[in-house]
Amino acid sequence: MKLNLSISAKIFLTIIFFAASVFGFMLKLPSAFRGHDKELHALFYFLAAAFLNILFSNNKLVWHILIFAGLYLFSVSIEHAQEYSNRFFHKRIHGRYDPEDVKYNLKGLITFSAIWFSYIVIRFMNKKLVLKEIKSQKE
Repeated sequence: MKLNLSISAKIFLTIIFFAASVFGFMLKLPSAFRGHDKELHALFYFLAAAFLNILFSNNKLVWHILIFAGLYLFSVSIEHAQEYSNRFFHKRIHGRYDPEDVKYNLKGLITFSAIWFSYIVIRFMNKKLVLKEIKSQKE
């Protein structure tokens, strides 16, 4: 899928969503969502991967890998930032570094990657079939 946005518009959207994500991850979840923290982590990273791949990857494997790696590093960094903010402010603003959160972040990324890869393979096979059909019609 390709969006016809300028690169500056894509970068602007990414910066806005990045800032909102950092802000959101640094706050405590409302009590209604606390029982679903892990699932929300997986869902966020799944959707973030989808958003960035739609904006930037153009179905290129290298871009997909860079987005995957960048989001994984972001997930680890934000967990460390939560721990650091507790020490910096001498008050528990959010939570603590939680390896389970990182694990679920990775699950969200892997789930998106599996779907993305399946889409790419199906698209490639479909192109091959169409080309084969066109070739056979010409003969």
